[in-house]
Amino acid sequence: MKIQHLNQQWPAFSYAIEDFAEHLGLTRANLVCDHVALRINDLDNAQALLTQWQQYGTIISDSMINGRPIYIIELWQALTLGMWSIDCVELPFPNKPYPQQGWEHIELILPGNATTLAELEQMLVGLSPDIMALSTADPAIKIKRSQPQASGEKLANPTIAFQRAGICIKVHSAGIKAVIASELAD
Repeated sequence: MKIQHLNQQWPAFSYAIEDFAEHLGLTRANLVCDHVALRINDLDNAQALLTQWQQYGTIISDSMINGRPIYIIELWQALTLGMWSIDCVELPFPNKPYPQQGWEHIELILPGNATTLAELEQMLVGLSPDIMALSTADPAIKIKRSQPQASGEKLANPTIAFQRAGICIKVHSAGIKAVIASELAD
């Protein structure tokens, strides 16, 4: 896989994400999208993409999360997805095969410093009152709640993910750069 292939996928991915965000009521919330993530099945492809991405940005993190390396590349020129300007790409190295390769999810920051999943969900419902009802009423939407954490990370970052048709929108309370900074803090 090459970045040129990802560029070809970008318009369809952007449209699908915007449509899903609108359906969930997240576009009117004016949230910041701090990064976009890829899914790659092959270690050689992941390594080749990492090398290619370094021509467009700087690696700001290479943490081990759930037993695999995940790289965050801060782009020198942000990607545009609808109303969002996205300046970081997440490139997880594969630990299992995925149904498709390429762009997979975006992550939105819900301000408010939620430290638990219950707090995050309460804030999210306050922002988009119908989001949980819409999601549970639609069998095509899957909801996953998690609290991922890298080794050395000190910042609580509960996450609620909404998945539909091979794409995902994750909502969390801390941006990726704040999470990375927490890993480096003494």
